[in-house]
Amino acid sequence: MVRALMCLELILNAVNINFVTFSDFFDTIAAAEAAIGLAIVSSIYRNRKSTRINQSNLLNKNDTLGRM
Repeated sequence: MVRALMCLELILNAVNINFVTFSDFFDTIAAAEAAIGLAIVSSIYRNRKSTRINQSNLLNKNDTLGRM
């Protein structure tokens, strides 16, 4: 009985360590996404001198200069 409880405690501790590790991993991923978003906005501002989305049509193939 004691051996089973010790094994159960080890399993639960392993699960807890796994949750902590994955939470750190997801924090890192969220920081990377924020950095990529900031880089995109910075690049748009550098090229267009504006961050207004309705003023720039980035997906239009005919619009090479970014004008509407």
